[in-house]
Amino acid sequence: MNAALATTTATTPVLRRASPLLRHCSPIKSSVFRRNRVGFRSGVQTVSKTLLRISASSQSTSAAAGVATDASIPKEMKAWVYSEYGGVDVLKLKSNIAVPEIKEDQVLIKVVAAALNPVDAKRRQGKFKATDSPLPTVPGYDVAGVVVKVGSAVKEFKEGDEVYANVSEKALEGPKQFGSLAEYTAVEDKLLALKPNNIDFAQAAGLPLAILTADEGLVRTEFSAGKSILVLNGAGGVGSLAIQLAKQVYGASTVAATASTEKLELVRSLGADLAIDYTKEDIEDLPEKFDVVFDAIGMCEKAVKVIKEGGKVVALTGAVTPPGFRFVVTSNGEVLKKLNPYIESGKVKPVVDPKGPFPFSRVADAFSYLETNHATGKLVVYPIP
Repeated sequence: MNAALATTTATTPVLRRASPLLRHCSPIKSSVFRRNRVGFRSGVQTVSKTLLRISASSQSTSAAAGVATDASIPKEMKAWVYSEYGGVDVLKLKSNIAVPEIKEDQVLIKVVAAALNPVDAKRRQGKFKATDSPLPTVPGYDVAGVVVKVGSAVKEFKEGDEVYANVSEKALEGPKQFGSLAEYTAVEDKLLALKPNNIDFAQAAGLPLAILTADEGLVRTEFSAGKSILVLNGAGGVGSLAIQLAKQVYGASTVAATASTEKLELVRSLGADLAIDYTKEDIEDLPEKFDVVFDAIGMCEKAVKVIKEGGKVVALTGAVTPPGFRFVVTSNGEVLKKLNPYIESGKVKPVVDPKGPFPFSRVADAFSYLETNHATGKLVVYPIP
């Protein structure tokens, strides 16, 4: 509660109690007292109105600035932080990190679950420090949680909403300094969507960056109904969703996907018509050619050899061989909203690595496992206290 509001709240009952006392004194006929009484009442009303104006002004200013004034929101929180670039050992769990203040177009989310992506590791290693936000950094792009405060310009979301998002609009260009591996995070409303109602927070946290990447990759290749696609690393976070979106959302005629021997059944269950064991088969030996290759592993040089004439290759990592191309995903709540019905109908399912979820205290272990490049689907951190 701000000082002006506290003063108003404390003063008003006193002013109200003063009024009956004045009425009890009314039989006294002294004109001097009557004039003083009127003057006192006038003064009381003036002071009261002034205090209320100050309070309203103070509340308006606080709301416009997006300051978290709710008494239930602490000033400090637990968060994973690194103050220098490097290996997993630079990650530190701290309990005295300031809870972010929100801007007018942001909401404050009480984080319930978060997830890791390869870009989290590359960022921590300093692979794009020239365009990174300043250190120290609270890592994390993916979040699922509950809105606890909204900025003054936010119209679509309210306190209590269960939401999910990729918190950084641009993954490599000035990503948020204070990400999702914390008890609270601030997110622009345009990046948010309501959490699909048929999945839990842990499953929802594994979706945003990966499903946005898969969808944008398909859009950029102009993928459409009746086309064929080969997904390299079909059991990974992005690949597992690219298979499903190509089949269920974009109407692929044929979906092929590579995976290790033990993960072939998984990619088939996600919708792959042809599951290719990359430990035994070379994609260059396949009799088929594809309209699109979605390279989520770093094999662009081979990928360009298995496309039809005029086909396209999108490469997420590794060297790019023409006509292959790369892009950096843009976070967009509208895309999540577009895809929510497919998730809620069960046509598109989140894939969470069976070694998880990792508890908040084991984020460093989750990073170590992420960097083995053997994760299935997404690595989720849950619960976050």
